[in-house]
Amino acid sequence: MNKKRIYPLLGLLLGAAIVGVGCSSTTDNSKEGSHSPSASSGSSATAKPAAERVMKDALGHEVSIPAKPERIIASYLEDHLVALGVKPAAQWSINGKSVQNYLQKELKGIPTIPSDLPFESVMSFAPDLILVDSAEQVAGDKYAQYAKIAPTFTVGSGVNNDWRQEFMTVAEVLNKSEEAKQILVSYDTKVKEAKEKLKQEIGTKSVAVLWVTSKSVYVPNEKLSCGDVLYRDLGLTVPEEIKEISKTATANWNPIAMEKLAQMNIDYMFIVNSKGVSNAEILKDPVWAGIPAVKNGQVFQYDDTASWLYTGIIANSQMVDNVLERILKKT
Repeated sequence: MNKKRIYPLLGLLLGAAIVGVGCSSTTDNSKEGSHSPSASSGSSATAKPAAERVMKDALGHEVSIPAKPERIIASYLEDHLVALGVKPAAQWSINGKSVQNYLQKELKGIPTIPSDLPFESVMSFAPDLILVDSAEQVAGDKYAQYAKIAPTFTVGSGVNNDWRQEFMTVAEVLNKSEEAKQILVSYDTKVKEAKEKLKQEIGTKSVAVLWVTSKSVYVPNEKLSCGDVLYRDLGLTVPEEIKEISKTATANWNPIAMEKLAQMNIDYMFIVNSKGVSNAEILKDPVWAGIPAVKNGQVFQYDDTASWLYTGIIANSQMVDNVLERILKKT
């Protein structure tokens, strides 16, 4: 259930610093932060405006949360916000170009902000609430600097935050806890049904996702990112090579040696193609020839605009859909 951000690796690949001058954007929090008690019979009652709340963040800071935040900066937490029906004032990006493409239907028109949240960029959006993913984002004096701009809440203490806990924390800050609980119930129901279908159709056949870039091939950590979805949520069989790498790996994606790749016993293979060539071009390399999924035509390609490289309830739900659509269709 842990979450590991991919952007440290993306930063290496794209040469960008990881964690915009923007225009105004309003958070859709019209349903939150207010409680209007019903007037008792024969009396007139005035609805009280929502009150500011004080919450303790992951680093122990007492943070005053605005009653109805309207300009939220929540870099790399956008999956949670979108799931809760909230639009940020700006969205995470690398060089203002690479964004979380799988969220762009909901985030269309939202300006970008650099992933490392430069103070000047944050100030330009005049936020009334800043949510940061982990302690790493506010190392040194960064927290104090952000807190001068707007109330700043650190959601998790580590990089590999439990995505469910993180989602619920964001929901609590936004006064949407009950809504978040129902969203998680729906996700768990979906996953349970998918797991049962897959077990009936493919049994213990193994499944893997491989991220192919111009320089290397990466496999997911068994317990992080899409590995968490495939092997914990859906209960699919983990290839031995991924098990071995995951014993010591801390990143969510880890390079695999070509000789190990050639030996992988994968029955169904998803390729996230960031290499800039066709799937056929990738697979013509002899290193892939002995993999059962390649031999049997059970290879499914996605590009890096899909949700496979990310984590969150929306990203994970899309991965579950991808697995069902591709594997069940092929059996």
